[in-house]
Amino acid sequence: MTAYGSTTLLVIAKEPLPGRVKTRLTPPYSPEEAADLAAASLADTLGSVLAAPARRRVLVLDGQPGPWLPSGIEVVPQCAGGLDERLAAAFAGCSGPTLLVGMDTPQITPGLLAPALGPDAWQDCDAWFGPAVDGGFWALGLAEPDPELLRGVPMSRPDTGALQRARLTGAGLRVRELPRLRDVDTADDAGKVAGAAPDSRFAAALARLATAAGHAGAGGGR
Repeated sequence: MTAYGSTTLLVIAKEPLPGRVKTRLTPPYSPEEAADLAAASLADTLGSVLAAPARRRVLVLDGQPGPWLPSGIEVVPQCAGGLDERLAAAFAGCSGPTLLVGMDTPQITPGLLAPALGPDAWQDCDAWFGPAVDGGFWALGLAEPDPELLRGVPMSRPDTGALQRARLTGAGLRVRELPRLRDVDTADDAGKVAGAAPDSRFAAALARLATAAGHAGAGGGR
């Protein structure tokens, strides 16, 4: 049994700059609007991480911190290379139980993360795996953060989650699963995730864009 709050929480993210984040949201959204949604998603994610019990809370960032970064979060730069290398390096910088999440699931809550963060989280368990609707994964936890468990796993494919999970079980790890969640990749995803988390910053940002689009449409009809 591990002590409550003894797990490191990692968030891997890109700085929410127009043209660099959520490019699959354009169209229908402009690059600036997509960046606003990404910033809201990241703010929701960091808020949940701050509210969850953890030994360290670390943002592994591609880019520079901005006004969206709350206090209480360490920031380390992402390394160069493919996503597998960047994830591996994020784990390599940690010791002891570590749980990594992305910035594309603003619907996560401390309660949803709780199974992987409680005092019994690592009892008879070596890894936690959060599958995503698109076939990837939104969370990965390792009792011993071995970067070789991620290096070489093909990323951004419909079978990425299955391949990553197979890497874990192939190494003899005992794996527990977190709930299956939807990443925000497309406009359809955005609407469904906002519906699942109506009180989130992300849902509010999406509603503002819808209202602005409605006003623009009304104005254009005069």
